[in-house]
Amino acid sequence: MTNQFLYRRRQFITLLGGAAAWPLAARAQQGERVRRIGVLMPYVKDNPVGQARIAALLQELQHLGWTDGRNMRVDIRWAGANPENIRKQAAELVTLAPDVIQATGSATVTPLLQATRTVPVVFVVVPDPVGAGFVESLSQPGGNATGFLQFEYSLSGKWLELLKQIAPRVTRGAILRDPTVPAGTGQFGAIQSVAPSLGVEVRPIDVRDPDAIERAFAAFARLPNGGLIVTGSAWAQLHRELIIKLAARHMLPAVYFERLFVTGGGLISYGPDLVDQYRHSAGYIDRILKGEKPADLPVQAPVKYDLVINLKTAKALGLDVPAQLLARADEVIE
Repeated sequence: MTNQFLYRRRQFITLLGGAAAWPLAARAQQGERVRRIGVLMPYVKDNPVGQARIAALLQELQHLGWTDGRNMRVDIRWAGANPENIRKQAAELVTLAPDVIQATGSATVTPLLQATRTVPVVFVVVPDPVGAGFVESLSQPGGNATGFLQFEYSLSGKWLELLKQIAPRVTRGAILRDPTVPAGTGQFGAIQSVAPSLGVEVRPIDVRDPDAIERAFAAFARLPNGGLIVTGSAWAQLHRELIIKLAARHMLPAVYFERLFVTGGGLISYGPDLVDQYRHSAGYIDRILKGEKPADLPVQAPVKYDLVINLKTAKALGLDVPAQLLARADEVIE
């Protein structure tokens, strides 16, 4: 009995030791090591838009074979829209020495590249990375950053075409832009280039102060046949609710650069599927973790665009949306 007991005990210890060592052996055999990915988000943590985008990023990374806690560790910083906090969080991420950092918008890329020129940065939702100095060119970024354009400037002319289609009486266009960033000038230039052919006189609204915007909207709306185009900027995102409210108050048909404005009560939007950009950024992160360099990965333009129309808002403005336009819409809100 004693010998049999000792034999079984040795068997148990052997099995137990093997079970404990198996995960380590498997990892060693596969050559896995935990890679660190930093993510800098210009949203607060409970923002549903930010959460949806992060979810898309992590899901695509998992699809590519990266699992948090197994072969990658993800450090997410929810910096909100405060520039000082964004700078602080960017610096903290860099000190963690991640293998790559994912960034959203120019407001996060700027402080990251001020903090490091060695850690790879993959950006999304950046309108003009060349003008901002993030990359040398779209085809050959040349530094430690690459990623995905928010949209090409030529898209901006499409916004004015849509405004004329949904509100044919418009002959005056107010273009809300951020003049402090290169994209503000670039987008307005593209709109201005097509305005004469559409019979619309356009003028920029350059103010950034909310009170000044209210005054500018009121002044513009005093004359008839006006319409509004809201160009892409972090400032417009921050004051989205105010802009939608002012457009409704002054009965201005408005075209926006992102669907969130339309789901929030705006009239019509045309722009890239930004959640899709996060999925594509996961592909670049994967390639960098496998040895490729940001300098050799070209900056890519969006591949998926969405047209969104709010019929309730159209009715409130007294507009009949053309059937052809409705047929083209990717999403119709009733």
